[in-house]
Amino acid sequence: MHRRTFIASIALLGLAGCGSALTPQSAPRPVMARSYDLRGMNFAALPDLEVSESERFYPAADIVWRGDPPGPRLPQIEQLFQDAAARNRTVLTGDVPIAIDVTLVRFHGVTNRTRYTVGGVYNIVFDLTIRDATTGAVIEPTRRVVGNLDAPGGERAVRLEDAGQTQKVRVTDFLTGLLRAQLV
Repeated sequence: MHRRTFIASIALLGLAGCGSALTPQSAPRPVMARSYDLRGMNFAALPDLEVSESERFYPAADIVWRGDPPGPRLPQIEQLFQDAAARNRTVLTGDVPIAIDVTLVRFHGVTNRTRYTVGGVYNIVFDLTIRDATTGAVIEPTRRVVGNLDAPGGERAVRLEDAGQTQKVRVTDFLTGLLRAQLV
């Protein structure tokens, strides 16, 4: 009986060790009481981010986005973040007025070729700083936020699109929740 207990304990320890590999790569949020009133967002991007319009399965680039018509991708991505922040302004109405600084590091969506076949993952990485909206003083220092959203492929992608769940809708909803999770 003791041997079975010992083996089961070793197996559980092994599984517990695997769990750490499944945690998000974002820096841990500071544990603190928050009562934020989101007043604004400043958006920037790291210089020299590479944009790809290639329709390969996985373009080697920092920015891949097909949820808007072809055009300047950074302003399109900024609008996604601005829309997500605006949605949160109606919800985050606490005691401390804040503005957030978002610096885009990576926004890797899926190409049409990937979306209509195997699917993939939207990988969104940005640095977030929380500031006092009145003084500009840093309330929470810059931290890296990594978000991954499943990008269904093939028939499932088509069904979602037909139901109004376009890439733009799904990614904006995802960013809204991702920002909110960092601020509550």
